[in-house]
Amino acid sequence: MKTRFAKMVVLGIKQFRDPYYQGFAAQMSFFIMLSLVPTIIVLSQLLGVLDIPLDFMDDWVNKYVSPDMAGTLKDILQDSGKSSAATSNIVMIIMALWAASRAQFSMMRIANYTYTSGRTTGSFWRERIRSLKTMALTLFTLAFVAIIPVYGKLILQTIFGQIVEGTLIDTLWTYLRWPIAGALYFLMVSYNYYVLPNEKLKFREIVPGSIFGAVGMLVVTMVYSIYAAQVANYNIIYGSLASFVALLFWFYFLSWVLCLGILFNKVWKDTREGGTPNA
Repeated sequence: MKTRFAKMVVLGIKQFRDPYYQGFAAQMSFFIMLSLVPTIIVLSQLLGVLDIPLDFMDDWVNKYVSPDMAGTLKDILQDSGKSSAATSNIVMIIMALWAASRAQFSMMRIANYTYTSGRTTGSFWRERIRSLKTMALTLFTLAFVAIIPVYGKLILQTIFGQIVEGTLIDTLWTYLRWPIAGALYFLMVSYNYYVLPNEKLKFREIVPGSIFGAVGMLVVTMVYSIYAAQVANYNIIYGSLASFVALLFWFYFLSWVLCLGILFNKVWKDTREGGTPNA
């Protein structure tokens, strides 16, 4: 295991020296920022069909994001919620989905570049269309994650209400709610790592990077939230733009984690028993 880990580190550093990776996180964070409002618009439309408010997103923002960043994000949520009524026609939703999928498209290109060892980033239009499908399924997963806290207990009561006491269902739901939501979050990350590259992968080959990416994004979010709230003072340099700069830095670090997750899967695959490194 130590030998394999050493090989993974060597291969990872070797591939990471490629100049293509150096500007990826900055590019990705920019597209995540541009995709934020369209994503929320489409998600609010989807949740509106299910009669689910966006309150759960406010709760998540309050819990994991620093106060300055939280204020900016909640303003975006409120503005998107107000504008969602004007985007009820299918054309506007498709346009919002197209804009929201730009970040997915960038991830696809870096995944193809990584798995082909720099030989190709994939066909532009083919990858652009695939990014729409990936983004749509990601939004459905987010909506399903939102359903769990709202309707999960009712679903359990409907399924087991005739054979299990109500108090037991309450206890069961208390313990199952967050593990289920966490599992869905992991599956969402895994799905993206599975479908992003053109190369056909086995699910077990993307599990290590998915764990790295899922845990890494949570850790980065919590650590950076503490740092932004307690240490950093962006107001000194950026003034009124401080909250947006803080968001961009957050997206920048998340982008690095996502990229490293792809790279982790690649070197894990190349160093598995019997595997031949391609980097």
